[in-house]
Amino acid sequence: MAEAKQPDLNGAYYGPSIPPKQSYHSHGRRSGCGCGCCLISFLFKIILSVTVMVGIAVLIFWLIVRPNKVKFHVVNASLTEFNLTTNNTLQYNLALNMTVRNPNKKIGIYYDRIEARAYYDDEKFATTSLTPFYQGHKKTDLLNPVFKGESPILLGTSELADFNSEKSAGVFEVDVKLYLRIRFKVGSFKTGRFKPKIKCDLKLPLVANRNSAGGFDTTKCDFDF
Repeated sequence: MAEAKQPDLNGAYYGPSIPPKQSYHSHGRRSGCGCGCCLISFLFKIILSVTVMVGIAVLIFWLIVRPNKVKFHVVNASLTEFNLTTNNTLQYNLALNMTVRNPNKKIGIYYDRIEARAYYDDEKFATTSLTPFYQGHKKTDLLNPVFKGESPILLGTSELADFNSEKSAGVFEVDVKLYLRIRFKVGSFKTGRFKPKIKCDLKLPLVANRNSAGGFDTTKCDFDF
């Protein structure tokens, strides 16, 4: 049986329109963040390089100079008055002899500010300022802070009991702290300022009771940056 022949459409088509073939062009996306990231990376490399160079310079400086801590000692003390009145006023008269030793061979020290403070039971009762000075290599200098006067002081019941006990023994525990502002000198180079603190824990016999309580023992102070 012969197949039915499809009618000729004579080139005409009346169905739905056929969409034209679209051509796609690939537009590659830019990677990263462009010039901004390049600038950040460049700055980071510069900072890293400078940090490494500074670290190497500090290491070389330390290897050459070999800095050592300055040594503070209280070598003598004279406490002639330390009395607490009924209205909680402390009357005091304290004089110290302190040695300051710079053990460094290549480092000088400028003491631009020296403030000495005296404390009893963590209560500050006196402050005095000392004369600034320059200390050369491997030198020892003497400081003579003097605290004299009277000051209100707050002591609780237990602290007051400790005071009376120390008064009976003739020996008082007093802390003296030095607040410094210093600079170091290496050759012609001077560093910026540092603010270390020196703490001296002292046991001070009253001069009137010195024979029975014993003399003053040389005391090493703690150096803290």
